[in-house]
Amino acid sequence: MFVEVKARESRAFGTAAEAVTQYKQHRIATIASEYVMQHHLQNRPCRFDVVSIHFDGGQTVVEVFQNAFSGR
Repeated sequence: MFVEVKARESRAFGTAAEAVTQYKQHRIATIASEYVMQHHLQNRPCRFDVVSIHFDGGQTVVEVFQNAFSGR
């Protein structure tokens, strides 16, 4: 499992999860693929999760998006 964590103090420029663009997903997947190859972990299940953290008015809001890259 690979996890990308994004945090934002406000949603003025979008949510933290929205910051994981297709370009960013591609980069993460490429790095993950290199890691899998270097550590001989082929033939093992793999997924990409995104953790979004917002600090809204003194309250911390955490969302977990499992298998966030499933469309890849």
